[in-house]
Amino acid sequence: MSDAINRRSELIVKFLLRTGSATIEEILAVAGSSAPSIRRDLVRLESRGLIRRTHGGATLVEPLLYEPFRYDSSFLAREQRYAEQKRRIGLAAAELVQANESIGLTAGTTTTHVGRSLRHRDKIQVVTNAINIGMELCNQPGIRTYLTGGVVPWAWSFSLTGNAALGFLDDVYMDKVFLSVTGLDAERGATTLETDEALVFRKMIKQAKQVIVTADSSKLGKVSPAFICPLNEIQTLITDTDASSESLAPFERQGVRILRV
Repeated sequence: MSDAINRRSELIVKFLLRTGSATIEEILAVAGSSAPSIRRDLVRLESRGLIRRTHGGATLVEPLLYEPFRYDSSFLAREQRYAEQKRRIGLAAAELVQANESIGLTAGTTTTHVGRSLRHRDKIQVVTNAINIGMELCNQPGIRTYLTGGVVPWAWSFSLTGNAALGFLDDVYMDKVFLSVTGLDAERGATTLETDEALVFRKMIKQAKQVIVTADSSKLGKVSPAFICPLNEIQTLITDTDASSESLAPFERQGVRILRV
């Protein structure tokens, strides 16, 4: 496949990741080329399971693996909370990933959006303890996906924990790890709800060159029961535009790079 087609396909997917759906005319305005070429691009992207062609346009495919959870209220609450902010954070995080990098994605709803924003990419290795992220990426030929193995510690969790996960991570090194948290505080650092999960996240941090926290503004200043890491182990925080300058100032003072999207 030519570089021009690859670039055009990437533009199309990035546009649909932002909008959800689009007409042929809207896609043409973003990606250029001709309508017949765009339609051929859409056929190729549909064959990869990334988009679905519609009458006069295309829509982004939402993975069907979540269907058994659709009527569980706790899952729906987690999935829908700050969904738009998490989608923007996921897109911004994916832009930080370069070809030929090995990255880690911890389990979490925000890191799920990071993984979803990488599905069209090539020459990337992903290490994750999240069953759902592994499922979303497993049919993409340009991404090599490694699941840690381990135990699912509680009902409705996609997060793998335990000795098997920790042992797997002993032999893996990553360029970047994208960390999902339930709390991020300038004094207490990054935290989550479960100790077993925090241990796996901590090991992923240890094995990575760079740590990037992906957290919507509701997580800032919060402290959850299970400690992951201190703030000085975090290089970058990606959050949403609802985060105030006052709430971000303590992180900036400690040298954390802030991206508001």
